[in-house]
This record gives sequence, C-alpha cells and structure tokens, in this order.
Amino acid sequence: MIRGLIFKFFFYIGTLAVCLMFLPALILPQKVMLIGGKILGYWIKFCLYFFLSVKVEVKGIENIPKDIPFFIASLHQSLFETFFLQTIFNSPVFILKTELLKIPIFGWQLKKIGSISIDRNKINKDNLGFYDKIISVTASSQRPLIIFPQATRTLVEDKIPFKKGVSKIYERLNISCIPVALNSGNIWPKSGQINSNKTITVSILNHIPAGLKADYFQKTIENILYTELEKIR
Repeated sequence: MIRGLIFKFFFYIGTLAVCLMFLPALILPQKVMLIGGKILGYWIKFCLYFFLSVKVEVKGIENIPKDIPFFIASLHQSLFETFFLQTIFNSPVFILKTELLKIPIFGWQLKKIGSISIDRNKINKDNLGFYDKIISVTASSQRPLIIFPQATRTLVEDKIPFKKGVSKIYERLNISCIPVALNSGNIWPKSGQINSNKTITVSILNHIPAGLKADYFQKTIENILYTELEKIR
C-alpha cells in the first residue's frame, strides 16, 4: 500500500515535470515533443523498478517488421502501456478520447504529437472523416498507429469482445497488424491495490498480414491476444 502510494506520487510528479519541461516544444517541430513521450516511457519503467521492484520483460522484438507498414493492436490494462510502448515503437500515433485533449498542457501536448481524437458518442458509427484522418496522419508521418481494441482499461482476467473499430481500421488502412499482449494489470490495475515484486511482460506477436476479411480479422486478433494473455498472465 505505502509503496504503491510512493510510486504514484513520484510517477505523477515526474510526469508533470516532463510536461512542463517540454512546454516550449509546443512552438517547436513535432519531433521535439515526441522525445518527451519516450522520456515518459522510460520514466514509468524506472519508477516501477525503483519503487516497486517490478521488472519489465519485452518478448518478440524481432517480430516488428522493418520493411512494411503496420499498425499496432494492444491489450489495455493500465496507464503503463500508454507510456511504455513509445519506447518500443517509433513514436506511435494514438487514438484517444476527445476529453483528453481538453486537459491543460497535457492535452495541448497530445494534440501536438498528432494524436487522433474520437468522440465516444460516435464510437459505433462509421465516421468516414475519422478514418480518413487516420489514413492521412499515418501516411504523412510514417509513424505506426496504435489502437487499444478493448477501448478501455480492463482487468487481466476480463476477456471482453473487441470493438469493431479495430477491424474497420485494418480494412481501411490495408496494412499489417502487430498484436501486443501484456499483463500490466497484475501490477497496476484500473482499480485496487498496486502490487510489487512482479514482472510485467509485453509480448509482441507475429504480424497479421493485410488483406483478410474484416470479420475474420476481428476474430483472429481477439483470439491471438487472449490466447497469449493466458500464457503470460
């Protein structure tokens, strides 16, 4: 309990410090602000290790393609992956709730790095403008898109159906998908006590090639990620 509170205190204080440090980057090239995201990724790893004796193990780095475009579909259990995955992949483009962009400083910086917002009230509609923006941003930046198909943080044991948005993005982008499974909820669940002396495993799996039927892809990505979660949980 006490270690968890200390961890949270220093993590959030450090996050605030980085945000303030990179405030001038709002008027500088986007690549400067992206450095701040990577720093936060390493900061959360340091805090987990230093305050909670939690190690981070990354498996499957070799599965990241070097010569083909792709987007990332990751399980979502805590704040950990929203920061740490920026240290693995090349400054991914995030899809996030519109409300986050309204947070002073932090929201401005999320917008600066090219995050794509979505109105939760329209999440189940075929918003053509939204998908066109995804195509435009990923094509012009050469940065991979990252999406959390569960659309919210879940408990490790939860296996909720993925949102249809992941298959629509797969179909519209027409590129490979990299599935990422993880068990960060064992350490930092969306509710409840923070745990220590454990290992967070991030498992990067073989890419799913482009060109599959959307419904088949939807079933495949869900099965692949939940099967891997059983192995690492």
